[in-house]
Amino acid sequence: MNYAEKLRDYFRQYANSSNAVQMKKYMRDQYEFFGIKTPERRAILNEFIKDNGFPGDQTFEEVILQLWEMPERELQIVAIGLIDLKKKKKELTDKYLPLLETLITSRSWWDTIDHIATNHIGYLFGKYPNLIIEVGDRWRKKDNIWLRRTMILFQLKYKTQTDTSLLTEIIIENLGSKEFFINKAIGWALREYAKTDPDWVINFVSQYPLANLSRREAVKNIIKKQLL
Repeated sequence: MNYAEKLRDYFRQYANSSNAVQMKKYMRDQYEFFGIKTPERRAILNEFIKDNGFPGDQTFEEVILQLWEMPERELQIVAIGLIDLKKKKKELTDKYLPLLETLITSRSWWDTIDHIATNHIGYLFGKYPNLIIEVGDRWRKKDNIWLRRTMILFQLKYKTQTDTSLLTEIIIENLGSKEFFINKAIGWALREYAKTDPDWVINFVSQYPLANLSRREAVKNIIKKQLL
């Protein structure tokens, strides 16, 4: 039994069928679940690693991809957790970009995409700025909404380091989209940057024909602050 299979069997011991029904419903019946909630899932993973070690560098990608193909959604989230630990160990490098692109474009939904975009792609693009052009420009041209959402969101944690010219370009490229997850991402990116520079966001919103959803999200916190 390999690492991923052993990990799946370990998690299966903690399955909760009642939770699983609710979790599956929340995710629009797209995925199966063990029914393990976040705090317990993290504790189980930590205990498993304590007993079985962390996957070695030579097998790491294989483990991630195997977990990604397993039916229970918790195992994709566990795969992301292993990548988080890889980053914490300062071992997440640009060689993992092809792997991350595979994760973005398969079994895709907001619960995986947003974490990868803001925690992994944002980290790697910050560490290797050349990737913003070498990889990011290709993703921006794709029809895949999750690659495009990733490019809208990757600067979410950059704060004062946000490249507003680049953010502007990417948002403009996506104006007119009817896709909920694109318009929501635009609003979220602007709402988050408004914590750093609300005047810039107000000016941006006044200049460009954003979707109503994007506009509402962008100014949500600014309006709340003004009402206090």
